[in-house]
Amino acid sequence: MQFADVLPFLSAWVRNPIRVAAVAPSGPAVAALMTQEIDAQTGRVLELGPGTGPFTYALLERGVREQDLTLIEYGSDFVRLLLERFPQARILWMDASWIEKYQLFEPGTVGAVVSGLGLLTMPPRKVTAIMSGAFHYLRPGGAFYQITYGPRCPVPDAILRALDLEAVRIGQTMRNVPPASVYRIARRQPAAT
Repeated sequence: MQFADVLPFLSAWVRNPIRVAAVAPSGPAVAALMTQEIDAQTGRVLELGPGTGPFTYALLERGVREQDLTLIEYGSDFVRLLLERFPQARILWMDASWIEKYQLFEPGTVGAVVSGLGLLTMPPRKVTAIMSGAFHYLRPGGAFYQITYGPRCPVPDAILRALDLEAVRIGQTMRNVPPASVYRIARRQPAAT
């Protein structure tokens, strides 16, 4: 986490704590956890709610090409910062729940989705739209990685069941403010017979 990022992040949180959902940008420990299963072979990565870019930097360190990144950010201050920091990435100023309404990619062509969104503070209809849109673009075998500060997956079980998804916690770190967990959400695999 860059110290210079704390003030703009905290300022955005003070203006709209429901939308920003954390008081500080994610640190290196949770960024490493979020991106540990992603590398150059993953191909296109869709990042939802990148904020100041800690997960974006971690993705680049893992070998993902900047031009393979599409960043969806709603906060205009963050969008300006992202445009400066990641000039080769595609950066879109929009609400993440709109992603399926626009043809951002051909269906099934994204390798991973990384989400820093505060899903716990969102209404179920919005969470459903985000998850449905993400899985519209994810290729078979692709996964959605979600940070949370809560005790369980922030996508309600009813939404996971309705979309035929399953969530697995892949790790937790106390070395973040606040401590965080990461979930991998993927299409449910058929039971072996």
